[in-house]
Amino acid sequence: MAAPSAQQPQFMTSGGSRTYPNESLIENIEVDQIVVPDKTSWKNLFAYMGPGFLVSIAYIDPGNFQTDLQSGAQYKYGLLWIILLASFAALIIQSLAANLGVVTGKHLAEHCRQEYPKIPNFILWILAEIAIVACDIPEVIGTAFALDMLFGVPLWIGVLITGLSTMVLLLLQQYGVRKLEILIAFLVFTIAGCFLAELKYAKPNSSEVLRGLFIPQLKGSGATKLAISLLGAMVMPHNLFLHSALVLSRKIPRSVNGIKEACRFYLIESGLALMVAFLINISVISVSGAVCNSPNLNSDDLQSCQNLDLNEASFLLKHVLGSWSSKLFAIALLASGQSSTITGTYAGQYVMQGFLDLRLKPWIRNFLTRCLAIVPSLIVAIIGGSTGAGNLIIIASMILSFELPFALIPLLKFTSSKTKMGSYANTVAVSTTTWIIGSLIMGINVYYLADKLVSSLRHSHLNIVGTVFCGLLGFLAMLIYLAGIGYLVIRKNKEGSHLIALTASESRDMANSVGDASVYTLPREDIVDMQLPQRRTSDDLD
Repeated sequence: MAAPSAQQPQFMTSGGSRTYPNESLIENIEVDQIVVPDKTSWKNLFAYMGPGFLVSIAYIDPGNFQTDLQSGAQYKYGLLWIILLASFAALIIQSLAANLGVVTGKHLAEHCRQEYPKIPNFILWILAEIAIVACDIPEVIGTAFALDMLFGVPLWIGVLITGLSTMVLLLLQQYGVRKLEILIAFLVFTIAGCFLAELKYAKPNSSEVLRGLFIPQLKGSGATKLAISLLGAMVMPHNLFLHSALVLSRKIPRSVNGIKEACRFYLIESGLALMVAFLINISVISVSGAVCNSPNLNSDDLQSCQNLDLNEASFLLKHVLGSWSSKLFAIALLASGQSSTITGTYAGQYVMQGFLDLRLKPWIRNFLTRCLAIVPSLIVAIIGGSTGAGNLIIIASMILSFELPFALIPLLKFTSSKTKMGSYANTVAVSTTTWIIGSLIMGINVYYLADKLVSSLRHSHLNIVGTVFCGLLGFLAMLIYLAGIGYLVIRKNKEGSHLIALTASESRDMANSVGDASVYTLPREDIVDMQLPQRRTSDDLD
């Protein structure tokens, strides 16, 4: 291979000292590598295909279906523009997460551990774990609803059955990341096929759908609440940790062109996957809006639309569109819940490993995460039934939206930092766009918090002392929330990524010493295997 042009730098990730370019980032040998050819070609796109589809699952999980159904039932197509904006924002943000992993060889949680002091790092870890549990709750409830629709299993028993998905997950891990990516892509297209078929039954008005997509409107605080839920369900904090880790499963050339190609192809691959997720979300809202605003609904169906959740949606579709429509919805919901379980658990593994440098066995990690999600889901399912479970999904989605800044701000700061990203740091245009997106999300969150606090105090039956006390607590909570965001925004990055720039002459010297001019980054074994194995030593190989 010819050496690069004069003084054109090549980058490799190092532990801080100069080393050979083909050394592994961690202690691994003979892993199931996904190797990207060291040549410029559009065929390389197929080597990068996969991580985007695992990430896209978070945009079509049961939490999204719940909020999509309610927005369509209550506001018809009026909130479709939120999905459009959120999808564009998600593509930009997810591409930054992928770039961080590609350029630095470390994922977002590892950068947080390196960058922040112990206490802020621990708080960020707690918030990330809460976000993962909040993401897992809709998956548990959604899967339970699907089992009820297909097999008549009671909701609380379905919640318990979802715990058995741990065993399925462990069986999948032994086949590696590539097989898992294929399975997830199959499930994504299964969900898409089901909802495209639903559109055929529902026949929404195309002109009204287009108007809802491109004309923004928010009618009342109820619409604001659903808009926040849609944002929380679309742009999930755990997805940023997951995407920055999944890209490390590829072995890419560490030349300038190799890194640029990886970033470009991951952007294209993410765009394709998120486009499918976007169409699915649009289909769900359109079906819900068309059905609940049909002139042929009876009084019972109208009542179902007023409190539409995943379970009620099945009965509504069955009565209005036919039994096949209900079965298609249940199959899509089951595929969504199970695939979301897989990606959520892996995100939890990388979060724990990154923030704490703690490696649990996969079944232990999966068991703990699933228990934290099953306990509240089971209590609500027994006490509140399907209505309570549906409300819990909305609450979980809102929690995700409120926690997004604590993953998004570190990502924006790290990818904009030349000490971490070198010449691959965000441009001024990208930085401005992403900060505007983040500021809008945070502004909507603060507005809704203040509005909800004031309205709750106005309609409470507390005496003056109790009202003042609750008001002070709420105000204090808002100050803490804003102070946490302010700390992340104001604090300057201090830790670099140990990027080593090799000039052309240095690259030739290294090539001669190792016998190969190709400068590669080996994939991370813990990412390739999609689990967190113990480090292997030379003694283990004897």
